[in-house]
Amino acid sequence: MPGLIQEPQFKHISIKEIDTTFAAEVEGVDFSQEIPQEIFDEIFAAITKYGVLVFRDTGLDDTRHVEFSKRFGELDDIKPYLTNGRKAKWDYYELFDAGNLDNDGNPHALDSDRSHYNKVLPYLKFQFNIDIKTQGNGLWHVDSSFNPRRASYSLLLAHLIPPPGTGGETGFADTRTAFDELPPDLKQDLLSNDYVVAHSLFHSRKLGSPEYFANVNPLEHKMARHKLVQLHEPSGRMNLYIAKHAHHVEGLPTEESDALLERLISRATQEKYTIEVPWHEVGDLVMWDNTCVMHRATGGSFEGRFRRDMRRTTVHDGSSTAWGLNERGDVKQGFTA
Repeated sequence: MPGLIQEPQFKHISIKEIDTTFAAEVEGVDFSQEIPQEIFDEIFAAITKYGVLVFRDTGLDDTRHVEFSKRFGELDDIKPYLTNGRKAKWDYYELFDAGNLDNDGNPHALDSDRSHYNKVLPYLKFQFNIDIKTQGNGLWHVDSSFNPRRASYSLLLAHLIPPPGTGGETGFADTRTAFDELPPDLKQDLLSNDYVVAHSLFHSRKLGSPEYFANVNPLEHKMARHKLVQLHEPSGRMNLYIAKHAHHVEGLPTEESDALLERLISRATQEKYTIEVPWHEVGDLVMWDNTCVMHRATGGSFEGRFRRDMRRTTVHDGSSTAWGLNERGDVKQGFTA
């Protein structure tokens, strides 16, 4: 890959690329015990090179999922979202619910108030206790770009999966290679102008469900500001930091801003830069780097019929651009102070 600081050599793990140059299956990791540092170092080298890693049949439980994730950095947690007496679903606040189960362990019915809960970010549901029916997480996005401190790695573990052929895959898009292969004039424009993008949770909710959120004005809420083109520090490669959370490019008229963001997202999500990762069995773990990869959920015939229990940990970014142009300690979007 162009621009890697050093091409990694894997001596302890096996790497199998998945129909692309930015996703790979990893073998040779025994998750039943503490992972030796030399193996962890190779996992880190692999996520740096590829951006998406798949570990099959890990046997991980909640405890080991959280402990493994902590080795990559400080974890985000759900404590700010547990308002109005709500309690954590599991024993660990670091686990985010990405499944489709109701409180009784059944899949949400398609006509229920929470039928599409698994496709939306949970923040608005927790804050306003509203019935959200939207395709929000079906939009290409990166986790937490709308927060002052963005996310680096997300680690999603399967506890229950629907039958094969009923959907539920996770899609990924390679924004480093997309930047590498931009037309020279567009690349030069981005580099010379050093654009800043304002990201908004409220904006992506309107995109997902414009009628439901017709009265929500993203401009009435504080946005997170991040550079559009950034150095991906672990790999030394340049990257487009874009997502459907992106509301506008600062300094550009609305039409020009919208056109630029749409052009970049459309380019980065071409078939040659994307992949859908299927879930094979309970215990599968998929890890991705939000600072160089976009992702989205895919639906399917499983919705409303089959149970899907997916739990995610999210690592706070520790790079020099983690906080973007935001004040450290700002309140997360979706919540009042």
